[in-house]
Amino acid sequence: MPRILIVEDEDIIRSAVRKLLQHAGYEVADAVSVEEAEGLDPDSFDLIITDLRLPGAPGTEMITRAPDTPVLIMTSYASLRSAVDSMKMGAVDYIAKPFDHDEMLAAVENILARGHEPASSRADEDPDRTADTPSGDPSTVMFGTCEPMQRVFTLIRKVAPTETTVLVQGESGTGKELAARALHLLSPRANKPLISVNCAAIPESLIESELFGHEKGAFTGAVSARTGLIEAADGGSLFLDEIGELPAEAQARLLRVLQESEIRRVGSTQSQKVNVRMIAATHRNLKAMTRTGEFREDLYYRLNVMQIRIPPLRERRGDVLGLASRFLKRQAEKLGRPDLSLSPEAMQALERYRWPGNVRELENAIERASILTDTDIITPSVLDLDSDYGDEYIPETLVEGDNEQTPTRDADSANDLSLEDYFQHFVLENQDRMSETELAQKLGISRKSLWERRQRLGIPRKKGAGS
Repeated sequence: MPRILIVEDEDIIRSAVRKLLQHAGYEVADAVSVEEAEGLDPDSFDLIITDLRLPGAPGTEMITRAPDTPVLIMTSYASLRSAVDSMKMGAVDYIAKPFDHDEMLAAVENILARGHEPASSRADEDPDRTADTPSGDPSTVMFGTCEPMQRVFTLIRKVAPTETTVLVQGESGTGKELAARALHLLSPRANKPLISVNCAAIPESLIESELFGHEKGAFTGAVSARTGLIEAADGGSLFLDEIGELPAEAQARLLRVLQESEIRRVGSTQSQKVNVRMIAATHRNLKAMTRTGEFREDLYYRLNVMQIRIPPLRERRGDVLGLASRFLKRQAEKLGRPDLSLSPEAMQALERYRWPGNVRELENAIERASILTDTDIITPSVLDLDSDYGDEYIPETLVEGDNEQTPTRDADSANDLSLEDYFQHFVLENQDRMSETELAQKLGISRKSLWERRQRLGIPRKKGAGS
């Protein structure tokens, strides 16, 4: 049984990761600092998972204090560049907070399967060496037993070992980011960073600086030089989610990266070479956008070398109960209620529903029902599935000019609002006086989730809205 050491000073995160790994069959020990971890003989473990920022010595110290044990770094998005630096120091991978259970388990399984070979030692041996393609399967990252998902898995297996640029298409909530992760983990770049960027979640005024970096004094507020996320992904993979939202000027810069494999920081006169495998994703029809001038045609053809379409959940009827079971198991662990189960009627309701929000909506429905149920049996009443999306629901399609709003139920009063109704009501009432960040904080969600729900419910962002 593999032994894993967790080094994390936040009690809630440390406890959650420990329980997750123990339930998956691993032997787990934990510590709150590098000093405490050293007393547990870290070299005797098969894997160390450590937070980057710890009291006393940083988590990267575990790399040198346990040189024969692979180290997985946990970090927040704000510390992403530090995480990439830790990879150069010898960490085998990093995982950005907040992460879900499947993401953590997939990272752990992949590291243990391929054994330990720090990035720094590989570079010392041969800087031009390409790692062997790691063994594995997309099913370690994504779930799918139905025929449409098996076709997706076959494509991923064929494309992952190549350097081909991939465009992942699919509606919001289908799992496009998981497909990108599978492509990376099954590629020769698996031991290098995968940098994920949601193009819609970064304010337009900052997107170029975030992607390409900037020099000191390049613009007001640029008090020091900064590495861009493309540069941070050098040697690894770059995942650009919702690339259809990329502004025109950034599109031109990105085209140069694809054509010449080089970037130029904002405010710099010098270009530098980068070695990045590009994976892009969108829920929009990019080809139609090229006809309206919203998206560069030359960039579209550069990105669309290989296309992978992730089917919506309504085309994956055979996977609904399997996904629901996985989500319910996860919630049961989090809530300490191991006997939670779905009633036969609830299973039928899940299978009949058309899931306009796809896998993400299913996960949210299971989480909500797990919290609301007063017994260990989840019934249709606590699932609270919108009857507007029963068997008669007409699927949303990726078509040009599709601006129809997702239908919502009428509410007689604020007390009768569903979660989606409440979201729509709150955003429309407050977006004139709140920034996107403030709205997300008040709703208890991320800016990315706020943007995705706006898209799904057809609530446009106010012109000139700040960050």
